[in-house]
Amino acid sequence: MSSENVNEGTRCPQCQLSYQCVCELLPHIEAPIHIALLMHENELERETNTGQWLLKSLNSSSCHIWKRTEPCHELLAMIESKAFAPYLLFPSDESVSISTVKQPALNADKTPLFIILDGTWQEAKKMLRKSPWLQALPQVHLTPGRVSTYQLRRNQQQGHLCTLEVCCELLTSMGKESAAEQLLHFFDHYMLAFKADKSGHAFEPKTGV
Repeated sequence: MSSENVNEGTRCPQCQLSYQCVCELLPHIEAPIHIALLMHENELERETNTGQWLLKSLNSSSCHIWKRTEPCHELLAMIESKAFAPYLLFPSDESVSISTVKQPALNADKTPLFIILDGTWQEAKKMLRKSPWLQALPQVHLTPGRVSTYQLRRNQQQGHLCTLEVCCELLTSMGKESAAEQLLHFFDHYMLAFKADKSGHAFEPKTGV
């Protein structure tokens, strides 16, 4: 749909907004990495899921659904493929800074595959705890250079970034600062448009609501 206001009651099938469409504002990004979102099934029901925008923007990305009883076979195949060098992006006592591994990975013949657990912090910890196949992966963490601006969920923990913000920090660490800024600029606008939409009108930049 167009970025212009849509008819009241008509929801854009892509951005899910009823009073305006923001799809045309979404940047299209290329990067020398692959980001795989391993999504908790609860995220499928959440309008506030931010990983969806990374998937629509970054050409080298994929989405996989986590199941407690069995590994994701598609993601396992990527992990075991000789084309990828897999890492689990998760801060823990076992994780190392991404700065210590990014350069060797980028210089290798393999594409760095960064797996991000897409869910609440509690869900992400459970996903890792219940998945020995994830525990076997080398774990890396980021040192965020920004404070989260995410405002779409209640009880957002202080110091935590949403999935899209994590992905943008990852892009920045890979030398894609401009791409990360473009995506964050879109996301800031989307959050304002989302709030206005829930209030029953289009976002008006002049008024800020």
